[in-house]
Amino acid sequence: MINIYKIASKLRAESKHLPINRIELEDALNTLIHRVLFPICDQEKSREKKLYYFYSVLVENITALLDRKQAEEIVDKFIAKLPGLQDQLYEEAEVYSLNDPAAKSVEEVILTYPGFFAQVVYRISHEFYKMNTPIVPRLFSEYAHSKVGIDINPGAEIGRAFYIDHGTGIVIGETTVIGDKVKIYQGVTLGALFVTKSQSNRKRHPTIEDNVVIYAGATILGGTTVVGHDSVIGGNAWLTKSVVPYSLVQQNAEIRIHNTLSPKGDILDFNI
Repeated sequence: MINIYKIASKLRAESKHLPINRIELEDALNTLIHRVLFPICDQEKSREKKLYYFYSVLVENITALLDRKQAEEIVDKFIAKLPGLQDQLYEEAEVYSLNDPAAKSVEEVILTYPGFFAQVVYRISHEFYKMNTPIVPRLFSEYAHSKVGIDINPGAEIGRAFYIDHGTGIVIGETTVIGDKVKIYQGVTLGALFVTKSQSNRKRHPTIEDNVVIYAGATILGGTTVVGHDSVIGGNAWLTKSVVPYSLVQQNAEIRIHNTLSPKGDILDFNI
């Protein structure tokens, strides 16, 4: 048998040690979502105990990064916002139910829709991000990313009644600004034109105004790029410049008809 002790002694951590418990934080996040905010399948009614569990886990872990007083101030402010946050999320679940013909109920949206789950985690992580909480906002958002394949940076600013259809492969960068009643589909990227460390404190990602629809596979890049309100961005469009309100941006596909009966695959020539 190989000498495990000898191999272990040769392994070293090059990065700084962070005294937090990632698994415990992820469990606390799930408890908050599924047993406090939306206890649809939870038979136990003791929300106070579950909310206290979330509170204590967050305080202990943030204390390890800052200090006890700062940690308690951050988590206290977050807990105070929960009733309003819950109301907003129920409104957004209703948006999903109204927009998706396949949705049979708000409860189905809450329990099964990956876009809604990513949105809930974003709303939570964004509140901690605004309070300059280290590590935790990104840890939460990357947990959602790993679960449902939707990458929403907690620094993004997203308005009310946001709607994600399907969602797989969506990327929303840190300095993205999204207005109210925006709909986006799977594979959409709201990203930066280029990435260098010197851009850290600049707006790198686009602004999407109210009532915009962005269809599957569209890519919109750049911190000065603004999509005007009530615009439609078609599937697979590539956009690096601003467009005015009520714009329709689409990528025109070339359609060629091949004669599948011909061994050479000749293009049919129609004369009408």
